Amino acid sequence: MQIGLIGLQNSGKTTLFNTVSMNSGESNRTVVRVPDTRLDELTKLFNPKKQINATLEIIDIPGLQLSDEGKVKITNDFLSKVKNNDALFHIVRQFENESVPHPEGVVDVIRDIQFLETEFLLSDMTLIENRLEKIQKEIQKTKNEQVQREFPVFKKLQEHIETELPLRDLVFDENERRVLSGYQFLTLKPLLIGINFDENSKNSVDKILEEIKSSFPNSNFLIIPFFGQFEFELSQLSEEESSIFMSDFGITESALNRILRTLYQLLGLQSFFTVGEDECRAWTIKVNNTAQEAAGAIHSEFYAKFIRAEVVHYDEYMKYGSFTKCKEAGVWRLEGKEYLVKDGDILNIRHS
Repeated sequence: MQIGLIGLQNSGKTTLFNTVSMNSGESNRTVVRVPDTRLDELTKLFNPKKQINATLEIIDIPGLQLSDEGKVKITNDFLSKVKNNDALFHIVRQFENESVPHPEGVVDVIRDIQFLETEFLLSDMTLIENRLEKIQKEIQKTKNEQVQREFPVFKKLQEHIETELPLRDLVFDENERRVLSGYQFLTLKPLLIGINFDENSKNSVDKILEEIKSSFPNSNFLIIPFFGQFEFELSQLSEEESSIFMSDFGITESALNRILRTLYQLLGLQSFFTVGEDECRAWTIKVNNTAQEAAGAIHSEFYAKFIRAEVVHYDEYMKYGSFTKCKEAGVWRLEGKEYLVKDGDILNIRHS
């Protein structure tokens, strides 16, 4: 799954990318581990040869440029790069720094969020109108069933987007989702907005977040505050040094960990675990995937040759401490292929 990192110039977007990728920014693409304390605990218990976390791919989409008139401009190249992502992470600047000027001259979180939301709405609106025009022409020429199925779905999109609200607010049934699967609507993509504060703004975080929520009451995106420069400095320290650094700052966990977990959940993803002497591993599946689909994530042959899944949830395993005791307590069980895997399940797949 791919996350597109977007934002205006000097928002701290690339600093955050360098923090998660642990490099100086030679590449704009990185694969990062999703932190999971449950997997860490299982690794301590089983002491395997290796631990394998779930991962996300993050793309640093080049910052929006200024036109000759000094205004931020949206290019077709930028929009096409944004469309290729499964979700978007929009970095918005709240920090003040005279040596790093804001492209609009003044820091204004609400304005910056609105700017990209509006541009994405206009892009989607154009795509919807153009497609509707083609659909109507095709319906007049032919009775193509696929085209006829598209028409009510695109009318639904058009009626909604003309209210200037993003498509991610809409609820779609399975047939509608199938119709839309080949289209890359920008305001339909899951969106996380990261507000980049400086260390002197700790006391204004709650106030700013409330202002954003009240300004966008129906926009259906997630918001997360972070301190970009602090996170970058933290990433350069050893584990012991970073613990002291965080303690001095008054936090118990890096915002980076929360950001990565939030992005993972934003994509509708969850993890199940396999454990043993060779490895403890978090496997990525969609929420509401079945045991058979989870088996297929491990190996394609396991899907076809699935028999049963041995299942115990992480919380239950940690409570009883071993598979034997879990069996005795009745929390270890066998499930069939239709079982809906829960986030944190520990699975052992039986297959032919």
